[in-house]
Amino acid sequence: MTTETTTETVTTFASLGVPEDLVELLASQGITSPFPIQALTITDALSGKDITGRAETGSGKTLAFGIPMIIQVVKSRPRRPQGLVLVPTRELALQVARALAPLLHLRGLTAVAIYGGAPMSDQMDALKNGASIAIATPGRLIDLLERRAFDPQDVSIVVIDEADQMADMGFMPQVRKIMAQIPDNRQTLLFSATLDHQVQELIDRYMHDPVNHDVVSSSENIVGMEHRFLKVHYMDKAKVVAEISRHNSRILAFTRMKSGADRLSTELRSLGVSAAPIHGDLPQRKREQSLDRFARGEIGVLVATNVAARGLHIDGVDVVIHFDPPDDPKTYLHRSGRTARAGEDGLVVTLVEWDQVNEVLGIQRRASLNIPIVKMFSNDERLADLVGWVPPPEEAPFTAKSIKKRKRRGF
Repeated sequence: MTTETTTETVTTFASLGVPEDLVELLASQGITSPFPIQALTITDALSGKDITGRAETGSGKTLAFGIPMIIQVVKSRPRRPQGLVLVPTRELALQVARALAPLLHLRGLTAVAIYGGAPMSDQMDALKNGASIAIATPGRLIDLLERRAFDPQDVSIVVIDEADQMADMGFMPQVRKIMAQIPDNRQTLLFSATLDHQVQELIDRYMHDPVNHDVVSSSENIVGMEHRFLKVHYMDKAKVVAEISRHNSRILAFTRMKSGADRLSTELRSLGVSAAPIHGDLPQRKREQSLDRFARGEIGVLVATNVAARGLHIDGVDVVIHFDPPDDPKTYLHRSGRTARAGEDGLVVTLVEWDQVNEVLGIQRRASLNIPIVKMFSNDERLADLVGWVPPPEEAPFTAKSIKKRKRRGF
């Protein structure tokens, strides 16, 4: 396996081999310079190589695989797409489909988003009408394969997007079942924020001598983020969120439970804050409405379970609030990565109840953070400017010596 690593690059889409018509369309959308993951992968993808790409969500992966795929496919025969993109969530399926739609339209091609919670008949009709690319969640795609509504024999290029989230959500058996039905002479592109054991198994089993492109992740290095840890009373937590929202435009708040997302949204609305929940128990239509309203700025606070922590490209999130602390550093990283994207700055706030302090300190230690947990109530003036307020460094929970010792032990 060949590995290439970068943190930035200066090039053009034309120099990567992207045809003039697509370059002009991208420019009309304000997309003139490729992101690092695009600059690294597009040329290799166009040459037919298998590729693994490690980069954070929001780093431009959709165009990194979408542009080469659109260049390579043509109008398909009924039920026989040539391109397949596997994604973990229906929101991501729709997001990828929307991002690629203008480029597909320019080439006279179509794609279909295949996911549960939507009429299967519409997806089957799109396949019958010759959709060249299928963007699918594993479960619904298997349903269509078993009904013979999707014939995989013409698939020549496969993308596995957000592979680590697929693993986290337990989709690996379904992914293996799908990949077993795709022709062996396919090209395979795999994108993931991390390349852990289960993802490496996919690489070893389904990819041929892949080139590994590794873009240093800003969220992984926690660059561009300001982190604040606030010790709060559980009866005051919603008011703290409301106060923060009054001084910031767009907030993404995470809860552990679906019921908690509903409850926090209701409490925020009662406090005069525009808020809406998004989680797996909501109908797809309501989830899409909440995302669209949040993107348009009609909702100030989007309250989410971890379904929104990965895979969704939500621009302009000013603040991520861990209303409920995450279970582990990986979840903290993925949630926090919804802000400070593409080189922008962002604020991450974790609300810590009295009995959660030790749990959060454990997450801090394993995430290489050393930030004081400071007591605050909802009427605290510091909530108006949490970025400008700097927690007193002398209250940091760990000594430099203890952190260094822990790193030597491999924690």
